[in-house]
Amino acid sequence: MTDNEQLIRELYACAEGDRGEFQKAASFFANDGFMLDMPTGKKFRGRAIGDSLEDFASAFPDVHRELLDIYVAGDVVVVELATRGTHRGELILPSGSLAPTGKRIDVPSCDVYHVRNGKVTSFHCYNTPSALLQQLGIGPG
Repeated sequence: MTDNEQLIRELYACAEGDRGEFQKAASFFANDGFMLDMPTGKKFRGRAIGDSLEDFASAFPDVHRELLDIYVAGDVVVVELATRGTHRGELILPSGSLAPTGKRIDVPSCDVYHVRNGKVTSFHCYNTPSALLQQLGIGPG
């Protein structure tokens, strides 16, 4: 396993609902590093990265990201994953908030990381909001 793969695996471990070390996860980023949620175009930097992870875990306290495949090419790490959990807290959406539904999610995603000198410089999160909303019972079925 490469150092870059190990770094990314530890970042995911910090963001697990049962571990909840969200600001530690943010510390894996370079000072100028960022997380970009591709569907919304929203970019997070610094503490906001950890806050975003924590907000999601508040809505899905048992959140687990199943890492299906990891590909490493030098300083680029690509992760195919499934984000799973139970909707037990308020979920903040661009259109407003959604009260807990108690429903389970299993959302396919692909994350692309760029790493420099042992720190993440960019994280592009390609998630599937339509699948998430459908699984929560508010999207087209």
